[in-house]
Amino acid sequence: MPTAVSGRPAELPGERPAGRRAALGRRRAAPRGTGWAAGWIGALTICQAALMVGIGLLITGPAHGLWPMTVEDQVDSAFERMRTHTLTALSSIASEAGNTETVIAVTLVSCLALLLLPKLPRWRQATFLALAVSLQSLVFLVITVAVDRQRPDVHRLDGSLPTSSYTSGHTGAATAVYGGLAVLALSRIRSPWRRIVAGVLFLIPLAVGIARLYRGMHHPTDVLGGLVNGGLSLWIVGRAVLTDGFLTAPPASGARTTSEAAGEAREQRSGHVAVIVNPTVTGPSDRDALRQVLARHGHHAPEFIETTADDPGGGQTSEAVRGGATLVVVCGGDGTLRAAATALADSAVPLVLVPCGTGNLLARNLGLPLSATRALDAALRGTVQRVDLGRIEADGLPPTHFAAMCGAGLDAAMLQRANAHDSTKSLLGWPAYVLALPRAWRRTPRMTVDVRLDGAAPVRRTARMVLIGNVGAVQGGMRLLPDARCDDGRLDLLILDPHGLGGWISALWTLLRGAASPQSATNTPGEQQGALGADAPVAFFTFRQAEFTFDRAQPRELDGDPVAPGRRLSVEASPGALTMLLPAREK
Repeated sequence: MPTAVSGRPAELPGERPAGRRAALGRRRAAPRGTGWAAGWIGALTICQAALMVGIGLLITGPAHGLWPMTVEDQVDSAFERMRTHTLTALSSIASEAGNTETVIAVTLVSCLALLLLPKLPRWRQATFLALAVSLQSLVFLVITVAVDRQRPDVHRLDGSLPTSSYTSGHTGAATAVYGGLAVLALSRIRSPWRRIVAGVLFLIPLAVGIARLYRGMHHPTDVLGGLVNGGLSLWIVGRAVLTDGFLTAPPASGARTTSEAAGEAREQRSGHVAVIVNPTVTGPSDRDALRQVLARHGHHAPEFIETTADDPGGGQTSEAVRGGATLVVVCGGDGTLRAAATALADSAVPLVLVPCGTGNLLARNLGLPLSATRALDAALRGTVQRVDLGRIEADGLPPTHFAAMCGAGLDAAMLQRANAHDSTKSLLGWPAYVLALPRAWRRTPRMTVDVRLDGAAPVRRTARMVLIGNVGAVQGGMRLLPDARCDDGRLDLLILDPHGLGGWISALWTLLRGAASPQSATNTPGEQQGALGADAPVAFFTFRQAEFTFDRAQPRELDGDPVAPGRRLSVEASPGALTMLLPAREK
């Protein structure tokens, strides 16, 4: 008989111990190489400051009478003679882009976006941007203290602090923040527009520098020094933070230590590698980066196989295994993973998950990095583990598996509506689902469903949504299924059935808390059946096999992909069906 999640029974014979389940839910250790990266940044920042100070002392000292310093006053005077009302207004706007308050605001908003917006968090990119701007400012302060250079002898359009003219702080700060954003645009945006976006961002520091010359605030070498200072900060921090060779996954602390286990791992990883890629989310630069990571781990001839609209990955995976692949790397979203996992179910061939889609639910629940190269590198350093799948049969659908979640009702309608507006989904990522929820809610009436768990008598009840999960967390960190684990041999069920405003508030509060509702906290079969038939706004259950029969055809989804509507779902847990190569966890 099923039991409620808050009263989960003790382990049954043959089940994996609870310690392993807890291990899968723990947070990952800090990336290896953090100390080394900090040392690298610190040492090179000192060198950067020494270099910039040295150049400044040279400009104001021995080289003061040499070209181009001898013609700088002429350049400043030429800019002064060029002034017009329009150019002055434009220069004011450009100069403002490098102002301290503007740079701080742009950096803060960009870092928050990198940490909170779709397909994120990207802590590396946020750290890169914040550190580059901060270190540029620190070096700038050191320079102004060590180098005393008078500002140009022209009419200055801006007030200025009594600091040295060398270097241009506006230009240096603009180089760090807008140049950093350009680097991130080139590395993360897959659209053909990425070069245009990056080009515009790279032009902003040049515009700031020219504006500072026009406004009489700096000599040309001051502006050039600002560009060099900001550029060096970007290179130093980017080399340490964005390069996989510095910060990598934690060492495989949970790996088997016997020579036999190590030999098995080497044997498994030495064969042919097939990389299944969804071309809509994996561009040529992404593949090159993945190829480099594979090469570092000894896989020098991976085969990249693209999915198609007709075959999202299942056929390609099966063909690769028949062709001798001993490791399958899946680069895509939850739909690509589901297709590949179905093909590899009950197979000994390990799967490596490289999250590149919008949801990436299994990756999030496994604690995998959401950066493609980091996820691949961490997995290749990890160990072979077994993960559960859900097996589903339904009217109008061939038997298949799901790795994260499936459901019927409101969630499926929301996903269907979000997917119908592909441009919004591509632009916003998973928040597009939230925007689709209100209209889906209005167009998805309450259903009547017969629920049969683990062979018990069916119970009829109403619901707005039934959600079955192999994992519990969704985007934004919300745990819709508080006790769901992908290695406990069971599946978890959420029945959502709020009535009225009070019911919706209660349901939302329960889901935000990530805790089971009191109505589902039952232990005996009779109490369990009673809770299943109750009208609680939210109820949670756990099972190994379940059948759902709806009073009318309902929208349905598998791992975030809408499928044909229907009236029946039969779902069963497949314990340990998927072999995965996963980063080792702390014990």
